[in-house]
Amino acid sequence: MLRLDDLWVWDSWIADDGDLYHLFFLQAPRALGDPGQRHTAARVGHATSADLVTWDYLGECFGPAETGFDDLAIWTGSVAHDGEQWRMFYTAVSTAGHHIYDQRIGSAVSDDLHHWRRVSDQPAVRVDGQWYKTLANTPAPTEGPDLDGSSETWRDPLLIADPAGEGWHLLITARAREAGRNDDGVVAHATSPDLTTWTLGPPLCQPGAGFGQLEVLQDKQIDGRWVLVFTCHPQEMTPERIARTGEYCTWSVPGPGPLGPWDIDAARPFTAEPNLFAAPLVQQRDGSWVILGFRNLEPQGLDGFEISDPIPVTLDGDGYLIAR
Repeated sequence: MLRLDDLWVWDSWIADDGDLYHLFFLQAPRALGDPGQRHTAARVGHATSADLVTWDYLGECFGPAETGFDDLAIWTGSVAHDGEQWRMFYTAVSTAGHHIYDQRIGSAVSDDLHHWRRVSDQPAVRVDGQWYKTLANTPAPTEGPDLDGSSETWRDPLLIADPAGEGWHLLITARAREAGRNDDGVVAHATSPDLTTWTLGPPLCQPGAGFGQLEVLQDKQIDGRWVLVFTCHPQEMTPERIARTGEYCTWSVPGPGPLGPWDIDAARPFTAEPNLFAAPLVQQRDGSWVILGFRNLEPQGLDGFEISDPIPVTLDGDGYLIAR
């Protein structure tokens, strides 16, 4: 388990260098007092482990720029090796934007997984209102009880190499333009031959499954079968979805390949840990799989801001994620 006395720890992602597991996670000072204030103070922390249980905390490894699209806070991303160096794609918000509702995706590189250099002072791939909700076509409310009802949701980029060796893919948490409230969560898709020039396309799934967001996407092949894992706050689901499958945070759905397509309506919850959120799937040295993350206890007024010990997992007969 990773818990820091002076920092809240929440969303995380992992890179494996073959020797150590490198855990990247969002952190913010507990001195803020109110956990709801952490989102605009988020930085990326870094820890390493040989067993996913005992962690060496190495401190902050990436934070906001002095100016630009990512000068307020850094949010969830992913890390992969491009054959020469490590690449991180991350979410950011800026002081010049619309608070947390104006989200952008950036890119950085590293030789050692701790010291990161921005690739550009411009976002790596921008949202397109042709397919997705933006602040232009779905403005965020400025007052009232539903302040998170609309936003330029464009975050949690998952970088994956094309299995055929034909470039790279980004899977991005987004909202479908024409879909209703808490029914609009989709997986946006962009492709690149070189990790620099990106072409955005339509989503890889349809909205209407009762999820407002498909957050912190994980796309893995386990024992020869592909599965998409995502998280969603229960308050960002439709009443119909909750009535059907209950209030859970982590969900999975099988697919025919790394790019789906996925029938998100068929998603099932990971029932072993109902509050597990933003939870990376990791393959251990013996080939088995585990999942770890933080527990979303904030709605209950409890402190779950720590990274759990790994939970052994596998896929059931239908291809869904279950505890082993």
